[in-house]
Amino acid sequence: MADHDQTWWPAPAKINLFLHVLGRRPDGYHDIQTLFQLLDWGDEIGIRVLSNPGISRLPVSYGVPEPEDLVTRAARLLQAEADVRLGAEIAVRKKVPPGSGLGGGSSDAATVLLVLNRLWNCGLGHDDLSRLGRSLGADVPVFIRGRSALAMATGDKLQSCSLGLRHYVLVFPDFPIATRELFEDPDLKRDSRLLTLQEILSGSGRNDFEPLVRKRFPVFDETMRILQKWGKPVMTGTGSGIFIPMRDKKSAKSAARAIKSLYNVRAVQGVDLSPLHEKLD
Repeated sequence: MADHDQTWWPAPAKINLFLHVLGRRPDGYHDIQTLFQLLDWGDEIGIRVLSNPGISRLPVSYGVPEPEDLVTRAARLLQAEADVRLGAEIAVRKKVPPGSGLGGGSSDAATVLLVLNRLWNCGLGHDDLSRLGRSLGADVPVFIRGRSALAMATGDKLQSCSLGLRHYVLVFPDFPIATRELFEDPDLKRDSRLLTLQEILSGSGRNDFEPLVRKRFPVFDETMRILQKWGKPVMTGTGSGIFIPMRDKKSAKSAARAIKSLYNVRAVQGVDLSPLHEKLD
């Protein structure tokens, strides 16, 4: 029996404005430096609190089995951590293509942790929620903290920064990329240097995975070449998603309209504060 009506919450996507791989660590992970900007667009998560401790997910379109889905794993993790006797029914409106490097699954998990922490009255702070989130995925903490940020180490050392409102066109070539395979590729450049804050804010940096993906996936390389007509396309994260920085909202919408006949595309805005945090506040 449900106690509360279902409410819908944003799970915003992110882009990596650059992504440098600094070296491989003894534990097999890599040290990176990257700049995350949150977007005003992403998935939506519906949550209904249950008076019994059951946790379930309504049917989804993206083919991840319920026990493996980050949304149900996040809910169970929080339930165990906070020793909660309540449950939840979770629905996902999936807009961010899986494997696109836009953090869809990580953001979904962060939304579940933040919202259920509130609805279940767990009382955990961002540090504890970030610790839980990190066990689910390296990108979860940036969504928990809800601010655009410079990330170091394995991506979990975060320094919030103000980038201001920015405009982008997102392009989704129709294939996912497996992050693990890219990190294991012997051709990956692993010795990029650390950028200074001044260099970062002036737009220096690149995505070290881009040459690798262009070589492995000719269709991706062709897409990047075609998109140069509208600006400087950039690969985001370790996925197949591409963003093109735009001067203003009008030029973003105009470019999106023009590209629409070729690819799945949308105009979005980069924001400093997560739409989820705006709603929670």
